[in-house]
Amino acid sequence: MRCIQVVNVRWYNATAWYGVTLAHCLQKAGHESLVAGLAGTPPLEKAKAMGLPTIALPFNTQSPVKLVELWRGMGDLVRSFRPDVVNCHRGEAFILWALMKRSGGFALVRTRGDRRLPRGGFVNRWLHCSAADAVIATNSLMARHFFEALHVPSSRLHTILGGVDTERFHADDAARQKMRQSYGYGEDDIVMGLLGRMDSVKGIKESIEALALARKLSSKAQRLRFLVIGFDSEFSTADVARWTREQGLGELGHVVTVTGKVEYPEAVISALDFGILASLGSEAIARAALEIMACGVPLISSTTGVMPDLVPGPYCFAPGDTQAMAERMVQALDEEWRSELAGICRERIFQGGLRLEDFLSSTLKVYEEAVRRT
Repeated sequence: MRCIQVVNVRWYNATAWYGVTLAHCLQKAGHESLVAGLAGTPPLEKAKAMGLPTIALPFNTQSPVKLVELWRGMGDLVRSFRPDVVNCHRGEAFILWALMKRSGGFALVRTRGDRRLPRGGFVNRWLHCSAADAVIATNSLMARHFFEALHVPSSRLHTILGGVDTERFHADDAARQKMRQSYGYGEDDIVMGLLGRMDSVKGIKESIEALALARKLSSKAQRLRFLVIGFDSEFSTADVARWTREQGLGELGHVVTVTGKVEYPEAVISALDFGILASLGSEAIARAALEIMACGVPLISSTTGVMPDLVPGPYCFAPGDTQAMAERMVQALDEEWRSELAGICRERIFQGGLRLEDFLSSTLKVYEEAVRRT
């Protein structure tokens, strides 16, 4: 099968990761794949580094002149590559692919990995119910919206959460010992970790506030340490240091630590006793959550985005609810509680269709059904 992944994203976010990773999986399985995106952007650079063919087109343009250039470029691509499937991971230019589908002879798939729910209206209903041969939602909340608000037929609607590379992300006792030693953690320390970019939506500030509250709720919480696996983005390490001092947790490096950019996040994840996903929004695709869970690390989480699909309610909290976050942190002090949650997370990955090979097989099934409709 010949597949084009349209990943017209300006940065390498979760949507881009989903599309590029899928293209790589397809290519490795013998399905010729190409990634189409925006010139000079990280998704195309990442795809090239994986050995994938790429093409840059002005998918996000609003210029009439550029739109003509885009239409011609899309036509040239379809004629030269002859795709069986075109999979759009963003809405820009989706309507152009829908119009080109009539003469292009390919199946059109729309994957929605955005936290924003699509609007109704005639055009959107036509695009998703008629033009697209299949619609993939990356979480059940989005799938329900497609079904209830846009009336996408259930036969064309699918939920695929993505997948994690379990050969790379897995429990590693040797890495655990090495990383804990390198960050100065002792045997009595219980290390909570958050993996993600240092943006306000990730809830790092709220996690620090909840940690301070947890230490007031239980004397045992003095053993808690917080490891932020990330680097400067919307805010800096200096901001984290300030929040830490404001909450009475001392200087950075005592209770709260920021790793900075790490080459092997899987090794650092192994140092954790439990993970926390504290996002206030987003998480339509939860790459970090899958990586933590695949490493055998129990995960507590907010209920945003895809997370209710991954972590059961008793281990979750409402986004930004620092009291509930603190209570979950206190519960996580109990080794038996953590062990039970680790088993749930492990089962969700390995028996719940969340490995890369599951991601590939689920998507291929959708593609095959879509091609039969063309």
